Amino acid sequence: MRLSAPRLDRITASPTLATRMLAQRLRAEGRDVLAVSSGEPDFDTPEYIKEAAIAAIRAGATKYTDVAGTRALRQAVAGKFRRDYGIDYTEDEVLVSSGSKQAIFNALLATMVEGDEAIIPSPCWVSYPAIVELAGGTAVIVPCEPAGGYKLAPAQLEAKITARTRWFILNNPCNPTGAAYDADELRELGAVLLRHPEVNILTDDIYDKLTYDGFPTATVVEAEPRLRPRTLTVNGCSKAYAMTGWRIGYAGGPRALISAMEKLQGHSTSNASSIGQAAALAALTGPEESVTAMRETFSRRRDMVVALLNDAQGLLCHKPLGAFYVFPDISACLGKATAGGAYLADDGAFVAALLAEEGVAVVPGSAFLAPGHFRLSFAAPQDMLKEACLRIQRFCGALS
Repeated sequence: MRLSAPRLDRITASPTLATRMLAQRLRAEGRDVLAVSSGEPDFDTPEYIKEAAIAAIRAGATKYTDVAGTRALRQAVAGKFRRDYGIDYTEDEVLVSSGSKQAIFNALLATMVEGDEAIIPSPCWVSYPAIVELAGGTAVIVPCEPAGGYKLAPAQLEAKITARTRWFILNNPCNPTGAAYDADELRELGAVLLRHPEVNILTDDIYDKLTYDGFPTATVVEAEPRLRPRTLTVNGCSKAYAMTGWRIGYAGGPRALISAMEKLQGHSTSNASSIGQAAALAALTGPEESVTAMRETFSRRRDMVVALLNDAQGLLCHKPLGAFYVFPDISACLGKATAGGAYLADDGAFVAALLAEEGVAVVPGSAFLAPGHFRLSFAAPQDMLKEACLRIQRFCGALS
């Protein structure tokens, strides 16, 4: 019996999930492991959201909903886009999915054919290239340098567009670097895209509520409304409302694209969880104090982590504008040996040795198509973050 289809040979298992599972296994074995690798808030889902879910259960809202989501939630999503960005999506231009990852999967699988290309700035989230490959397309990776804040320049985008380009995928703010684009920067990229009407745009704004130092959040259609007919705006409840396990994502876009995505979803998961949708409705229409409090806490943690990592020998840590990750450059540490005798040939060896010798679990930069870095999540308790950074300092200071 054939146990896997050839399309799976084009991708690898998610490195971020693998790191989390390894850390959990080592902890279960009694190891002292500080897991600062996970891409989820360490805050609990706010009480008013949980209470809305409990009320939905008690009211019997446990049946199928429309594939695209309940009418009330789609209206709330449209309200979020209108309130935050001035974008007027109608109810039938919105799709609710089982996480924003499914919305992205739906969009690419519904539109890409063999030979199509998707331009993706890197460092990038591990799943973008994998989903493109599963959809039959080719991921065209554009490296973005630290000197430019890990952001894509318009000239870089222009240089990569070909007759085969089907999608441009932008994560704003970005996982893993925390790079974020303001409206002016998005307009500059938009000017390039306006010259190429065959290119669709997918903007993943899942971290839009988590920006720091007063940085003004923006999205593509807000910055350049003329791109609305070919832009899919993706978001969800996971990060801003600490709802990773609830699995509610959503997207707004052209009616024809949303219809195609709905058709595909109807033959995969059908509707997202009815209870999760009730919770998401409360999240999108309720008070924002919990979001503000979480953002302020993340900002303080970010400042501490960046300062401590920049004090580590051989590390260079850029201060992120958004999300909840730092992505230090470890190039100066490679080619050296650890106190335990491990040779650091690359970022994978660095991360493995750091876990083995100091019990700190981070994700190698190569997972995000940016070798010579690692990703550390500051969505963890302050004391744990401080101890993890001090262990990293000790590890780097002992290299020879």
